[in-house]
Amino acid sequence: MSLPEHRIRRATLEDREALKEMWASMSFDVSDLERRLTEFQVAEGMDGKLLGAVGFQIANSQGWLHSEAFTDFGLADGLRSLFWKRLQSVASNHGVLRVWTRENSSFWIQLGFQAASAGALQKLPESWNCSAVDWLTLPLKDETAIASIEREIALFMTAEKQRTEKVIGQAKTFKTIVTAIGFLLAFAIFGAAIWLYFARNTGGPPAPP
Repeated sequence: MSLPEHRIRRATLEDREALKEMWASMSFDVSDLERRLTEFQVAEGMDGKLLGAVGFQIANSQGWLHSEAFTDFGLADGLRSLFWKRLQSVASNHGVLRVWTRENSSFWIQLGFQAASAGALQKLPESWNCSAVDWLTLPLKDETAIASIEREIALFMTAEKQRTEKVIGQAKTFKTIVTAIGFLLAFAIFGAAIWLYFARNTGGPPAPP
């Protein structure tokens, strides 16, 4: 369902009281969520009243969709659709590779969220509840391909660093050689100047010892 008359935006401090009331109606830990208010996106109607909210925490290129709440669950799926568009943009801007949730609404299942495999759970940030067994997950990008590209970039950067160090080493060696040649030329010029001085003032170069 399209709800063009509803606006999705990031939560602000002005939303705190309305959010606390909404969270309390869902039996959430209000004090915990209040401390994390900036994680939330909210949906407001044309009259400015909040109709729903959902949290989105980002850690280690992983996004956690959590604590969804609505004042009218008849609008829930329509608002979820709007929230998801917003969260996709947030995820893209922050380089999120995979989204996680423990929300079990059929909307998220139909969207493509699936029960996390043992391999996928290894990517779950330690700061989240890794012991829970009801995690659903949805990859946003090909993590294998990205990991391969990152390895290639790392190898390229290592090779470039080694090449740069080699060039710097060669430059230092060249500088040392040029400096030595400069000293030798200066010494030769100084000796020639002495020789000419004596040649002009004594009628000949100084006698060898």
